[in-house]
Amino acid sequence: MNVLIACEESQTVCKAFRERGHRAFSCDLVPCSGGHPEWHIQGDALQLINGNCTFVTADTHTHTQAGPWDLLIAHPPCTFLSNAGAVRLYPQAGRLDLDRYAEGMKAKEFFLLFLAADCERICIENPIPSSVFDLPHCSQVIQPYEFGEPWSKKTLLWLKGLPPLEPTQRVKDWKPYVSCGTSANKGNKEKAGASRAGGDKKVRSTTFPGIAAAMAEQWGGGYQAAQLSLFGGI
Repeated sequence: MNVLIACEESQTVCKAFRERGHRAFSCDLVPCSGGHPEWHIQGDALQLINGNCTFVTADTHTHTQAGPWDLLIAHPPCTFLSNAGAVRLYPQAGRLDLDRYAEGMKAKEFFLLFLAADCERICIENPIPSSVFDLPHCSQVIQPYEFGEPWSKKTLLWLKGLPPLEPTQRVKDWKPYVSCGTSANKGNKEKAGASRAGGDKKVRSTTFPGIAAAMAEQWGGGYQAAQLSLFGGI
């Protein structure tokens, strides 16, 4: 399969598909941190989402995608859309911050462009959005602890032409990955994975390997992994 993972610099999802033999590329405005520049496109993903394109990976090699992508997975920025930032939308009780709202509407427009891409199979991943932006209803809500990870971090998926992800391994002893700092049980910063890792934005937003593996295994279409090498590639 030809797979584009948009707004991904960690290459977690990209590598999961590559390990299973797919021709996958990550794309982001920043350099990749996943160690495979030969699979990373540093640039505007919107220029690529409809396929029929030529692009250059970070190792300076040129590639062509003839026709639409077989699968598009997108992780559009959620800074201004997320419900976690709702407190900043209303810095004073009942009063909307119009500048932040405008940024949120731009983020919504960006989000919807992925959903409308010329691709039969699309997954868009984001946290719970603020209701004020009226995003389409999601297709599925998943948790990392359903995919072998010892963390909770509610994640929403918007799916087109794809079945919902099936849990692969339910972990009973899990902790919150991102601390809200308000609850002794679920907001304890000492228990939160992202907080213990320094709270970096990239750390908080990186897709968990267990979820990435489930995407590659369940949406991979039965492609034979032997056709590509993990350290080779097209």
